[in-house]
Amino acid sequence: MNTTLEIRNNWTKEEVREIYEQPLMELIYQAATVHRKWHKANEIQVCTLLSVKTGGCPEDCSYCGQAARYHTDIKVQALLPTAEVIAHAQQAKDAGSSRFCMAAAWREVRNNRDFDRIIDMVKGVNELGLEVCCTLGMLTEEQAIRLQDAGLHAYNHNLDSSENYYDEIISTRKFDDRLKTINHVRKAGITVCSGGIIGLGETHQDRMSMLMTLATMPKHPESVPVNALARVAGTPLEHQPKVQTWDMVRMIATARILMPQSMVRLSAGRVEMTEEEQAWCFMAGANSIFSGDRETLLVTPNPGMSEDRQMFANLGLKPLVKESAAL
Repeated sequence: MNTTLEIRNNWTKEEVREIYEQPLMELIYQAATVHRKWHKANEIQVCTLLSVKTGGCPEDCSYCGQAARYHTDIKVQALLPTAEVIAHAQQAKDAGSSRFCMAAAWREVRNNRDFDRIIDMVKGVNELGLEVCCTLGMLTEEQAIRLQDAGLHAYNHNLDSSENYYDEIISTRKFDDRLKTINHVRKAGITVCSGGIIGLGETHQDRMSMLMTLATMPKHPESVPVNALARVAGTPLEHQPKVQTWDMVRMIATARILMPQSMVRLSAGRVEMTEEEQAWCFMAGANSIFSGDRETLLVTPNPGMSEDRQMFANLGLKPLVKESAAL
């Protein structure tokens, strides 16, 4: 039974497959056991994600409605004013979030006035006592150091899929580019938020491979988002079938066993899940969600804070309170 109390970074393909492919109820039981050894099972980290710059991205990620080349209903929005972002962060904190994430639809960070404004946003949110996270695209080590100096707690850069399947969904960057940015973030002393998306047309082997890449990093990502494809009209993947809940549960449970200390985030896809389906994900080891009064996750629908409060009450869950957020 995989209920180890140690952190491992030397998982083999055979071990990952053995965990992932076992009967679902046994997998959930093992993951729940591991989860309780490392975390308080009734505590869920509530995070809020704000798109501070929307649309117009030059990338061709086939799942993303913010790519400029796709004809979607998403409106391009320039970088938000710093004061407006700080106000959103304060509202998120007041509503119970302990982490505030800012996303900009850029391919890469450029050393210009917009990056200067992002630095000011990071400083402002950090002063509120929230964990500050950014996802801005590719990043150099020098830029990562600047973000860290400003008080950035975490940087999100998802692998999206396996190395073998990556070129099937994105051609404007390489899988190694993802790993380079993660290494720059790690060197700068910023915690890593990195996971992926299922429902892109990948195989179960691809899903196992992506988890293995994360679980064999020299240090596991502190946060591992597990996303179900949000199908956006106008993108190449708009007609993909809905991801089955049990596939999400299997991914979350496997991630929990492989990376027991990490926060495993039930991310995109919750809006299409019932409360009971989300409960299975929490049982399998998910202990973080995105929530907020805007009821969007970047540019796709997401459950709102009031709905999540009711779910927490029904399931006997409560928001995780970080020491820094309790000041």
